[in-house]
This record gives sequence, C-alpha cells and structure tokens, in this order.
Amino acid sequence: MQVSEKAPIRNNWTEAEARELFQMPFMDLMFEAQQIHRQYHKPNQVQVSTLCSIKTGACPEDCKYCPQSSRYNTDLDTERLMKVKAVLKEAAEAKAKGATRFCMGAAWKSPRAKDMPYVLEMIQGVKEMGMEACMTLGTLEQDQAKDLADAGLDYYNHNLDTSPEFYGSIITTRTYQERLDTLSNVREAGMKVCCGGIMGMGEDERDRIGLLMTLANMAEHPESVPMNMLVKVEGTPLENVDDLEPFDFIRSIAVARIMMPASSVRLSAGRTNMNEQMQALCFMAGANSIFYGEKLLTTENPEADSDRQLFRKLSINSEQHEDVSDEAHEQAILHNIQAEKDAGFFTDATAS
Repeated sequence: MQVSEKAPIRNNWTEAEARELFQMPFMDLMFEAQQIHRQYHKPNQVQVSTLCSIKTGACPEDCKYCPQSSRYNTDLDTERLMKVKAVLKEAAEAKAKGATRFCMGAAWKSPRAKDMPYVLEMIQGVKEMGMEACMTLGTLEQDQAKDLADAGLDYYNHNLDTSPEFYGSIITTRTYQERLDTLSNVREAGMKVCCGGIMGMGEDERDRIGLLMTLANMAEHPESVPMNMLVKVEGTPLENVDDLEPFDFIRSIAVARIMMPASSVRLSAGRTNMNEQMQALCFMAGANSIFYGEKLLTTENPEADSDRQLFRKLSINSEQHEDVSDEAHEQAILHNIQAEKDAGFFTDATAS
C-alpha cells in the first residue's frame, strides 16, 4: 500500500486475513497500523475519557471478570443510584478538566422503568452543559433506546467482551445475540456505538480474531472501540487467570486499528498494569483515547498527573473538542463514593 493511498473501510474481513495480521512480524504490524492511523486521525492527539458510576454493584449478571456481580464476594460496597444533582456535579467537574463528553455507567442487566426518568434527566442535564453524553446501562429494548436517543444521548456502550465461541465460558446470563440486538437497537435509534472487548480472560488468539472480526464486519463499525486488558479482582472467577503477554495486547490494538481505520480505539481498563513504554507502544499501534481519572469502577487507573507527564514525554496533546469518553465495559469511575453517600447524593432505586 502506497503511503498516499487511504486504507478502505471494509466490512468483509476473513478469518485468514485477520490471522495474517496477528502473525505479521511485530515491527511490520506496528508500521502498517501507524500508517493507517495517520490516514484517519491526527497522529499526536489522544482523546481523554471521563466516566462516572451512577449505580455500583449488585448486578445480577455472572460475568466472570466483574467485581460488580452479586454472585461474587469481592468486598465491593453496593451503592444506590446517584441523585441527578450529584451526577451533574461530576459532569461539571469533568468539563472543567477539559472533557467534552461525559459517560455514565450503571450496574444493571437492563434499566428498569422506574429508573428511566432519573436517567433521562441526567442526560438532559449533561447536554445542557454543552457536553456530549454517553451511557452504559445493560441490555436495551427498542423503546428504551428510543427514549435515550430522544433525551439527547449521543453514544451507548455495550461491549461484546470476546469471541462468540469463547463467550459462554465467561458469561451465561446474557447471550451474545442479546448483545448484538442491543447494539442494533442503539443504531436504529440514531445513537453512536461504543463496543469493544477484554483481553486476558484466558482466551487465545483465535478468540481475539473472532472478536475483532465481529466488530469489523458490522454494517457500520463502532465509532469507539474500547480495548481492555483484564484487571484481576480477588473474589472473581478470573482472579488467578494467567497474565496476558503484553505484546499480544499491543498486537490486538494494532489489528483493531487496521481493521477499523476510522474508529477511535480506546486504551481502556488495565493501564495501571502497563508501564509507560507499553502505553507508548499502544499509542504507536493506533490507540487514540484513554480513560482519565483515579479509578475505573473498583480497579485503579493511572492518576491524571501521571497521564499528563506521559503525554509531555511523548509530545501528545489531549484532544479537547471531540470524543472524550465512553464506557469500556462496565468500567465507570467511582468518584469519592463514600463522601457523596455521606452528603446524601444517592437515592434508593435498588429496591424492587
């Protein structure tokens, strides 16, 4: 491919083609990914994502990686649905730090009817601040997706997590097709899609290929593709899974960039376990967004000062006027949760 040629947006990737990308010499793969990245994106800009957990824990799902599941003993304090006032306070703070999109995540299988008025008010409040809004609330029916879109929601996050073949080893309470149906409902309602997966759950290369093929062969690529490296949490079934080889994660970033050239590839959960050199290679591979904040749900995230220092070392300028946040599969920031609880920032929306 000549440098002057722009990589086409494709939706017909074959398994053989994806496998060939994964098996390229590492330097060749990085070179191709960076070339394609520069055709569609500004090379030295990284989008900054801000997240807020509006309802934490007590999730009925059995996702083996997730400390929010009520099925596992992870010592996670369950928190009720935050009051709208508290959420908008978080959004205002995020905007003051340069965010132009605010993402809200709730640990639900699906939003309940009695919760929706609060959720819609949160969206409207964020939009009134001049910010884009995104949410992750679990499975959506068509009418729920329409209500969110009508309230002004720009993006909806709903990850596939892994390949269709490996999915049943990780989750049994929600089918792969249910996830695809939710994404279809989001598209039909006119919202943009944020959808990616988690690496390091015990899957092999075939599963990483299967995940990326599913995403890249959608009729429209997700506008945002969160790439998470598993954060092992004590008490979850995956707490003792073997560590993922860092180069395998970086390869996955590069292949995602090549297969979905125009999408934002988000370096999501797991950055605390990455040194600066690994993060730099992820940016070279085509990642152009990060989560910004002290925590992603119950797992640590590099502090903002550390991110700014790394950006200075790499001469990267955070992007201030475009995409700045999405969910990376139920990984919402837990901002001073106890202090807000004491201040009366929560309302009881967990009772049946």
